[in-house]
Amino acid sequence: MFNNDGSIQFQQFDEKADSTQVLPRLTALRAALSAANVDAFIVPRDDAHRGENVPAGDERLAYMTGFTGSAGYALVTKDRAALVVDGRYTIQAPAQTDTDHIECVDMKPDAAQKWLVDALEAGSKVGFDGWLHTPNAIKTLREALAKAEINLVETNNLVDEIWTDRPAPPTDKIFTLSLDQTGKSAADKVSDLIKTIEEREADALVLTLPESFCWLFNIRGSDIPNTPVTLGFAIIEKSGKATLFVQPEKITADVQNELGDVVALRPIGDLTGNLAELAQDKTIWLDGNTCPSKLANIVTEAGGKLVNEADPVLKIKSRKNAVEIDGMKAAQRLDSAAMAKFLSWLDAEAPKGELTEIAIVKQLEQIRRQANSLVDISFETISGSGPNGAICHYRVTENSDRRLIPGELMLVDSGGQYREGTTDITRTMATGPATAEQKKHFTLVLKGMIALTLATFPKGTTGSHLDILARQFLWAEGLDYNHGTGHGVGAFLGVHEGPCGISPRYTAPLEVGNIISNEPGYYLEGSHGIRIENLIVVVESDKGTKDQPFYSFETITFTPIDTRLIDKSLMTETEINWLNDYHKKCYEIAASQLSDSDKAWLASATKAI
Repeated sequence: MFNNDGSIQFQQFDEKADSTQVLPRLTALRAALSAANVDAFIVPRDDAHRGENVPAGDERLAYMTGFTGSAGYALVTKDRAALVVDGRYTIQAPAQTDTDHIECVDMKPDAAQKWLVDALEAGSKVGFDGWLHTPNAIKTLREALAKAEINLVETNNLVDEIWTDRPAPPTDKIFTLSLDQTGKSAADKVSDLIKTIEEREADALVLTLPESFCWLFNIRGSDIPNTPVTLGFAIIEKSGKATLFVQPEKITADVQNELGDVVALRPIGDLTGNLAELAQDKTIWLDGNTCPSKLANIVTEAGGKLVNEADPVLKIKSRKNAVEIDGMKAAQRLDSAAMAKFLSWLDAEAPKGELTEIAIVKQLEQIRRQANSLVDISFETISGSGPNGAICHYRVTENSDRRLIPGELMLVDSGGQYREGTTDITRTMATGPATAEQKKHFTLVLKGMIALTLATFPKGTTGSHLDILARQFLWAEGLDYNHGTGHGVGAFLGVHEGPCGISPRYTAPLEVGNIISNEPGYYLEGSHGIRIENLIVVVESDKGTKDQPFYSFETITFTPIDTRLIDKSLMTETEINWLNDYHKKCYEIAASQLSDSDKAWLASATKAI
């Protein structure tokens, strides 16, 4: 989309949800069920690469249900249908779909089998597309359904059969990164990975996650919104041969020359035949939690043996090297200036009562574009005014766009994909005098964010261990938030990456070089939402010893936190000192990048409390 001045607008505001199409599409899918001789079909949000963002042609869940969230799945039988979503989308899902014909179900681990067993009779068959489900998930569901004598069977994708105007796969060009951006050559990364493959006594490793092979080969792309990857698959053999399977249109002569000594480039259509040939009497490493079930079946049908273990690149790339960390810090410095300009503008405009959520998103994106290295936004900006801020993953559209009423809280969660690195930041701002309730909620969230920031912990500690630090003050008041406290962040890659993070589900030990978000929140439906988010990097602590290392966090995000929303009486001296020191650094980092008026605003916003 282009703005009035001719510049490109990354974020779009069209209403992707269309509940009026749910019933006719369910009717068409049910006809396809009968033709395929199955009694139900599973429609996941995932594509073959398990990405949080997927190409337009893989938005099957949105096509069938109207729901546009980043996680969930639908279950469709001949007379019933369910949309299964997690706690982030309990408000969004029923608002977007047709609840007269689709029931919304909480995404518990056994939600699919329970619903299907209730909806189907013994002897029924449930169809699925083997490219869109993992071997581990299919095994678990198949075993659970078998107890009720319900069979899980692989079929063609029945949604694709009825989606007559389905968009074609993306063919955007691949581009390479230099050594001063990555800190390690692709050849060296492949060499190290081959050692890992040999140690596991495998003959080859199949990579199906684009962020893994893009990191490995030091390449990027623009196949999907907000995440600079190219879609495809890679096979790394212990012999040293590496092959990348992508759409041929993506490969330029320059890329071919730069990668030719490290990896062979093959058409994506060659993948299945190549894997079947390679797998004969060989041991193939596939991540059963992320790879398509289809590929695992190809290996076993060819007589190969599977190593079903985690993609080893995930852990390796999460430990950022010094060059990657420097790049990430540089990106946050650029973003600190952009955010200061934005907040200065918001403070001046919000009291006028004329701003809308879309206008706020557009202004922030245009300010970020002043940094010439901005490639994209890192996710669709969450711009929630007043009660919309309480919708955790709210996406503003032309239909939902709301005017910010002075006095409401304004929550903005946003980020940029700079050549230097990836950013992710949330700030909640006052737009007039704050109520005592708003201040209390905000301060409890801030105290949790500071507590996690200041944590010191022994080697081996996981994000699940630390999560309570951010929630403790809310819990003490009988309050909580229904999302993780933090997620891993890639270096000019996905804004959400594993295996590290801060929540009960993150059980991987935190390691030096991990960069994660620190973002507790609180959401009062119908009133306001509060979230405060910085990025932090795991560093060695001087409190440890050689025999017992300790780690801590270094904050790399520097944007003022709205002191007008703080109830100082609820804060300790340690917390106040941290905030004042933090604000001093915010000014030092951003001031030299600002105009006199924005610098004056920043000086006021960072005054000690």
